[in-house]
Amino acid sequence: MENQKMQEPLVYRRILLTVDEDDNTSSERAFRYATTLAHDYDVPLGICSVLESEDINIFDSLTPSKIQAKRKHVEDVVAEYVQLAEQRGVNQVEPLVYEGGDVDDVILEQVTSEFKPDLLVTGADTEFPHSKIAGAIGPRLARKAPISVIVVR
Repeated sequence: MENQKMQEPLVYRRILLTVDEDDNTSSERAFRYATTLAHDYDVPLGICSVLESEDINIFDSLTPSKIQAKRKHVEDVVAEYVQLAEQRGVNQVEPLVYEGGDVDDVILEQVTSEFKPDLLVTGADTEFPHSKIAGAIGPRLARKAPISVIVVR
């Protein structure tokens, strides 16, 4: 073990926060943690949400206005988190809204390659009746991500 390296602080330079518009409890906790780090380190914070393909049923997919309404809802949720982060004193906040297949794959393959974070903060998904894979996204991100991940409970 190199003694000099052990003395250096581990500081993150770009933080990515994932928020789930369906799960306010876990998203709010993760938000509080991520904004605290971004503020204290004075680093950029990306706030990301993914319009989940499983949230769009076959009938909605045939109606462009319904898809647009769902997309707008996700964009509004992210914009609200961005505004709250700015109010908490985070200087550099970037809204990131994506859509597609598996949420963890979209985050790991698209969002991280574009935003280039060195820390991903996500909530420990809470279980609720309409979720198909309750509690799964946070641990899957932690297991599969090539960067540090903090799952906030």
